[in-house]
Amino acid sequence: MFQKKSGILKAISGIPVLLIQRNHLSVLSSCQPSPSLLQFSLVFSHFVSLSHQPNTVTTEPNSNSNKKLDKTHFVKRLEQQNPPLFFSIGVEKMKPPKMIVLLLCCLGVFMAANSDLASDRDALLALRTAVGGRTMSWNVTETNPCSWLGVKCESDRVTELRLPGWALVGQLPLGLGNLTQLLTLSLRVNALSGPLPNDLVNLVNLKNLYLQGNSFSGPIPEFLFKLKSLKRLNLEKNKFSGEISSAFNNLTSLVSLHLEVNQLTGSIPELGLPSLGQFNVSFNQLNGSVPSKLSGWPENAFEGNLLCGKPLKACNGTENAGKKNKLAGGAIAGIVIGSIIGFLVIVAIVIYLCRRKKNGEKGTNFAVPGKPLEAETSRGKVVLDRSSSTDYSSASKGSVKSGGGNKSLMFFGHVVKVFDLEDLLRASAEVLGKGTFGTTYKATLEMGVSVAVKRLKEVAVSEKEFREKIEEIGRMDHSNLVPLRAYYYSRDEKLFVYDYMPMGSLSALLHGTRGSGRTPLNWETRSGIAVGAARAITYIHSHGPTTSHGNIKSSNILLTRSYEACVSDFCLAHLASPTSTPNHISGYRAPELTDTSKVTQKADVYSFGVLLLEILTGKPPTQTIMNEEGVDLPRWVHSVVREEWTAEVFDFELLRYQNVEEEMVQLLQIALECTVQYPDSRPSMGEVTSRIEDLYSSSLKHEQDANPDIS
Repeated sequence: MFQKKSGILKAISGIPVLLIQRNHLSVLSSCQPSPSLLQFSLVFSHFVSLSHQPNTVTTEPNSNSNKKLDKTHFVKRLEQQNPPLFFSIGVEKMKPPKMIVLLLCCLGVFMAANSDLASDRDALLALRTAVGGRTMSWNVTETNPCSWLGVKCESDRVTELRLPGWALVGQLPLGLGNLTQLLTLSLRVNALSGPLPNDLVNLVNLKNLYLQGNSFSGPIPEFLFKLKSLKRLNLEKNKFSGEISSAFNNLTSLVSLHLEVNQLTGSIPELGLPSLGQFNVSFNQLNGSVPSKLSGWPENAFEGNLLCGKPLKACNGTENAGKKNKLAGGAIAGIVIGSIIGFLVIVAIVIYLCRRKKNGEKGTNFAVPGKPLEAETSRGKVVLDRSSSTDYSSASKGSVKSGGGNKSLMFFGHVVKVFDLEDLLRASAEVLGKGTFGTTYKATLEMGVSVAVKRLKEVAVSEKEFREKIEEIGRMDHSNLVPLRAYYYSRDEKLFVYDYMPMGSLSALLHGTRGSGRTPLNWETRSGIAVGAARAITYIHSHGPTTSHGNIKSSNILLTRSYEACVSDFCLAHLASPTSTPNHISGYRAPELTDTSKVTQKADVYSFGVLLLEILTGKPPTQTIMNEEGVDLPRWVHSVVREEWTAEVFDFELLRYQNVEEEMVQLLQIALECTVQYPDSRPSMGEVTSRIEDLYSSSLKHEQDANPDIS
């Protein structure tokens, strides 16, 4: 409209503005929204007055000049700049109405741009209120959010929001969809949950979406398939369910798709994404055959599912596909006879189960023969007592039976598949380790499920106290705790059933083979493990001042497939008999602790500090006891740091990460504060966790700065 009437405007963003500051004239290169509204008002009023005055302007004040300059000459001088700093139609030709229209246009652009930035700011503040809290240390008094940590802007619009590992908790609020110029959204490694908000469909410019390492749930939302600019989508390690939609084919620009470690079901659709360079759907609940267009990906992109076909094992019936074999009459007869026999077997099983159910309704318990079960293992035999009378039942979370003559395998909530004691006793067993409170086995049930079974040593409490304590443990539910699934109590046998963690422990990872074939633990993995373990212990302490872990050590920090920490063996110290304590003093034990059954939260802090030192140094913490050689790790580190040889304490595998030296020293400082001699001088686990979370976020920020394309 303006171009047609006056030829003044070719593009709003290219309009220069004469800005009046007191009594001098200056030139801005374009009508950008950086000047304030007051400045624009000054411009407007000045031009109105200028249009009614002679063709002169006042030059900028210099050292010795206040002379008048012909306005025509001034405009010509501006037009000679390369590129021109002023529009083609000079001020001397501009009549007051056109001048007013021009300035009103610039003012409108300014106000619209600032309105968009204000909308972006409101969206960020809504996010902070919903999921951030203290972890998002933004200065909310600033009107411009572009200076906030994790926020990047271009042309006064938010284009990147990167908040990985910021300990964000809760559901994403509506409002993020107002960040319409957003190119990258990274919320990975937090504790976000629930479905994704629908207004994310408005992020039409989004290229990178990183949501891995949270607890988002529900189906993968349909609106994602409308984000045609999307190049990288990472939803791994969440709780997304439902099927993988064929609408992924709408995302033709996609170069990276990560859906692993979720709860996705059904078959994989035929995906024809021409630019796809990364793809993974492992460890879901997918079934069927791998589509032909995806058969070129490696096996590990599909493992942990019930899939078949290239690159996995061939599907049943496909090996001889295409062959036209005719069945002989004898073969047909064999099939018929086999079918009849199979039918009779099924009938017999049904009759047996009906009778068994009828007996159960009459109150008859299944009696296990008196001979103990012996299972061959890699390190010896497991012998479980099968002599006690057993019935089968399960308890919902927090409703464990107590007392009574019948002994049962008692289950807590969230059990994927309930099995009975007989199934457990028939399982093949392998010794995983012997610890302070007993021996742990890997039990593989006939149904193919593997669980971890801890067999307790002597117990120092009554059956009632035992069951009450186990009920308390069973109620604990945190993403960084190994959940207690079931337990069994009898006079001669006490068993705990946990999830089996196939990646083993932090101890094995730190102190395993250090040869050429070893994969070193990088800083991000180590600091992430420290964050997860700290959160779990803080959660335990939140159950009351007398509740503590009591046995913190690296062998009790188990790992998921994504190297996230899961703390085990918690709250068992109160059950153990003093006679079951090992005859050596653990390197994790606080100096004031003499009775292992009377652990405190401050003792937990000390043990966690030793764990941090172990992560940083790569050295196992042992003490010199009973003429055995060892190293008092806290004392050694304190002495080295006191001599200002700080670099000497770090594991040589960490020295390659020079961009995180500051974070390593900060974590070392936290560990030293945790391992001071006097309990009252140690910080609380809540404070420790908060500081490690801040440190971890800073580490991820440095990683992003060094690798801008990283999620």
